Amino acid sequence: MAESDNGQLPRHVGIIMDGNGRWARARGLHRIAGHRQGAKTVDKVVTACRRRGIRVLTLYAFSSQNWCRPSPEVQALMELLGEYIRQERRKIMDNNIRLTAIGHLDRLPPSTHQSLTELIEITKENTGMTLCLALSYGGREEILAATGALCAELAAGQLRPEAIDEKAFTARTWSGSLGPVDLIIRTSGEQRLSNFLLWSCAYAELHFTDRMWPEFDESDLDKALADFASRQRRYGEVTEHD
Repeated sequence: MAESDNGQLPRHVGIIMDGNGRWARARGLHRIAGHRQGAKTVDKVVTACRRRGIRVLTLYAFSSQNWCRPSPEVQALMELLGEYIRQERRKIMDNNIRLTAIGHLDRLPPSTHQSLTELIEITKENTGMTLCLALSYGGREEILAATGALCAELAAGQLRPEAIDEKAFTARTWSGSLGPVDLIIRTSGEQRLSNFLLWSCAYAELHFTDRMWPEFDESDLDKALADFASRQRRYGEVTEHD
């Protein structure tokens, strides 16, 4: 499937990858096994999005609130992240993918942070799909960080109050350079945003599926894209059919 049924393809897709733990428990496995299987799904979905012409893909990999999970699980997730970065390095380069990340990245373990920073640096000139990992990320935290940056500039006399508008605020968010998110997909049947891309999802279409993230596949992605293509995006306006 090269594009959605009516030719409308979202430029920026965000995915809330939910259900790893429940997928594992349903099979009598430890939650970590679900996260490991979920990492394999990441590889497949990134490849599928690249083939379909998605320009930006943001994956909600680890939220600010996930640090509150049991330490063994957090450690395993950080190890999986490090493995993914190292193992996918060649594929990311071969597919001309630009890697970036948003969130409080300084909270990541030093070795993981270093591997991530290195891959971001060597892929920065790539012109294919942008893959963004939301790590130690929260939408409210992003808005607060942007607000803090604006306040600091105001206090320093580097910015005038009347210069603060939507464009100025967006430019100071972590995700501002990615552009607004067009489609958010959430797996596992939950129907909430969970603090994901709250600023840039203002007019995003939402697609929820009961499929757990470890079992999400290309056919599920195509259903989400077809669902997006069937929507009429008004951005607050009306059409002749309203």
